[in-house]
Amino acid sequence: MKLNLKRAVVGLTMAVCLFSLSACGAAGTKSEGIDADMKAQLEQIPVASYLELYTGLEDKDTEQMRKSLAKKDEVAALAEGIDSWNNVKGDLGGFVSASDSVKLEESKDGYTATVNTVFEKRNMDFTVTFDHKLSKITGVAFIPQYNIAEKMEKAGFNTLMGMGTVFVVLIFISLLIGGFRYISIFEEKMLNKGKGLETKVAAEAEPVFATPLAKEDELKDDLELAAVITAAIAASEGVSPSGLVVRSIKRAAAGNWKKA
Repeated sequence: MKLNLKRAVVGLTMAVCLFSLSACGAAGTKSEGIDADMKAQLEQIPVASYLELYTGLEDKDTEQMRKSLAKKDEVAALAEGIDSWNNVKGDLGGFVSASDSVKLEESKDGYTATVNTVFEKRNMDFTVTFDHKLSKITGVAFIPQYNIAEKMEKAGFNTLMGMGTVFVVLIFISLLIGGFRYISIFEEKMLNKGKGLETKVAAEAEPVFATPLAKEDELKDDLELAAVITAAIAASEGVSPSGLVVRSIKRAAAGNWKKA
């Protein structure tokens, strides 16, 4: 850990010194391309040494290294590159070597220096971007070099993932639309169930009031008829009505009344 921190401190110190010298030499310079002086200054920057900050970085020292780099604005972009490095280092393997030649280019954001590196599994282009005054690192990039088979494999995997996601969403939407008819059927059943319950309650409620009233009226008519017949018999026999008991009442045939 101490060795890694020493490398980081040395690298940061070197970077600050080089940026200071480059800024002094490039002040007031206007160039549409990379002139000889600017090119010479860019070639003096040890681009490969920045890569050593990542290749020699252990997982336990990641956060501390990130904080150390972020404290200096001139190299704060190197801290942002730690996440990118963690994403690609599994495809690279161990570090082997770095090329001595550096590819220099100018862009609207400044200047880029690219060096080709060799790892156990594959080669990689490591790019560092500087501002126009060479006083600040604005970004780093790790570009592994995959062969055609690996590129086709990644492209096929991405295609399958994209198509799979689309089909899953379409199936979900179709199932959702198909379920609407079951919702309407469920609502109709609930409405019919409520109507059937009201009809059943009304049908059961009607006989409760009609039957007792009919029987009560018939019983009242029978009592009145029995009282009248009892009084008539008592008058014809000349006895008291209290001594007579009506056992039953039967309707006589219509012909007997006509003969009378």
